[in-house]
Amino acid sequence: MPGSRACGAVCYLKGYRTPRHRSRHNHAIAEGPLIHERALVESDSIGSGTRVWAFAHVMPGAVIGADCNVCDHTYIDGDVVVRDRVTIKSGVYLWDGLRVEDDVFLGPQATFANDRFPRSKRPFDVEVTTIRRGASIGAGAVILPGVTIGERAMVGAGAVVTEDVPSRAVVVGNPARLVRTVADESGRRTPNDRPRSTGQGRFVGADEGKMASRR
Repeated sequence: MPGSRACGAVCYLKGYRTPRHRSRHNHAIAEGPLIHERALVESDSIGSGTRVWAFAHVMPGAVIGADCNVCDHTYIDGDVVVRDRVTIKSGVYLWDGLRVEDDVFLGPQATFANDRFPRSKRPFDVEVTTIRRGASIGAGAVILPGVTIGERAMVGAGAVVTEDVPSRAVVVGNPARLVRTVADESGRRTPNDRPRSTGQGRFVGADEGKMASRR
């Protein structure tokens, strides 16, 4: 990508982005993304300030917003949209159909699927999976196809999410079950925002999202 390596990774990490730095190093600071020389980026849709590190592979057609951090050994398929300020830790593979909103954290080795009944070399319909704004996916969690993770929800490490997770819910286990909620942006919890039991082994959140609560 033209202009994406104006300073290089070492200069960028050390914060050498001042006029003094430019005069000492005799080069300009790029306005676009920083792409490590050992990353393979085939998309032209990478936002300003985004960092793509070594051995990451971004396919043609993928869209990545501004100020994201795409760590080493990651893969982003062509029909993936990642919005602004998203962190994608090492060992995360984003397959076709994934939609990631602003300020999402994807922990190391988090796994996403897009085919409910996979067979080798068979055509299939991609199911869209959505991670809403501010949600966090813990290390090693598995997100099944077609699931929506609500705003600011938190999926615990190693959880297996089979159904939608309400906003601000904290879920853990296999299959994932709700254990509590997190505060809203004002730091307060309100009764209407708390997922509530329907009395039938399911939880309903303020956004009417649902997930199974199995024992």
